[in-house]
Amino acid sequence: MESCVLPCSFQVDTEVIIHWIQRTLGDTRVHSYYNNQDHLALQDQRYKNRTSLFQDQISGGNASLQLSGVKIQDQGRYQCTTSTLAGNKEFIINLKVDAPVDKVDIEQVENRITCSSEGVYPQPELTWSTSPPSNMSLENKPTVQQTDQLLYNIHSSLIVSGTDLVYSCTVRTRKNKRTATLKRLGSSSETTIPCESLNPPLTGLVWRFNHSQIILDQTGDHVPYTVSEEWRQRVKSVSESGSLTLKDLSSDQDGIYTCELSNAEETYVTNTLLRIIKESETDVAGVVVGVVLGVILVTLLALYCKHKEGTNFILQKLYCFNVTPLSTE
Repeated sequence: MESCVLPCSFQVDTEVIIHWIQRTLGDTRVHSYYNNQDHLALQDQRYKNRTSLFQDQISGGNASLQLSGVKIQDQGRYQCTTSTLAGNKEFIINLKVDAPVDKVDIEQVENRITCSSEGVYPQPELTWSTSPPSNMSLENKPTVQQTDQLLYNIHSSLIVSGTDLVYSCTVRTRKNKRTATLKRLGSSSETTIPCESLNPPLTGLVWRFNHSQIILDQTGDHVPYTVSEEWRQRVKSVSESGSLTLKDLSSDQDGIYTCELSNAEETYVTNTLLRIIKESETDVAGVVVGVVLGVILVTLLALYCKHKEGTNFILQKLYCFNVTPLSTE
């Protein structure tokens, strides 16, 4: 869906004629120019409103074609034919189209982790990994579908075997790769969420909450980051590697935090599942455990005393529960 320029040049002279033809599937008219203006009556409908010449540069010998909204179907052999009073000239341009991996989504529902990516060309590869490395089987053949636009959607899932593992999913093509990682992190009122580091110079950093809400973004290396209004009171700092430190957290900030860090070659996406653990929860848990242990101890002592041989059961119970033994007299 981006634009590209198919280069073509000619020797400067008068009475310029330019024809662009797609040769892959016959002679498909792409763009024509003569008499100092475009002539698009015979243009194939697939290229309608998508082609243009650099009109202000034609007089200087530039016959290059700009093609916008590039599709997979556009790839192939293009012929540029130019004619002037000085003579004719032909160029053949081979156009190869890629739809790089733009986004990798990873999420967990109960004990299943799912990874997916859409709108990729050519057909991508998907691989799983864990940190630390585990002996669990990660050989799971992904599901691949091709759309009407010839783009590929890829999908794979795994059953979680351990809560202490960090799961990563990488989708790659001949052009690029992207990785999404799912981590679990418990925290109190302040925490630092790590972000996978990449080789500088960095071209971008974006932190998101629950996949959609932007926390902050940074458009380049050594460029100040911008924090959204909703998170201005929560963001404490951002490290050089991209790690995010948050403060004054509550249960409202429970959720998935996504770090998207990019350089010129790749983008690495880290998803961290954050659960805010209040100190009071820990205190209550300690009290509950103490009470339960106390009840168990009393019960065991009672059973011991009940079965202990002696002349008086009541006095034996007192003997068990007091530091100084009582006389049976």
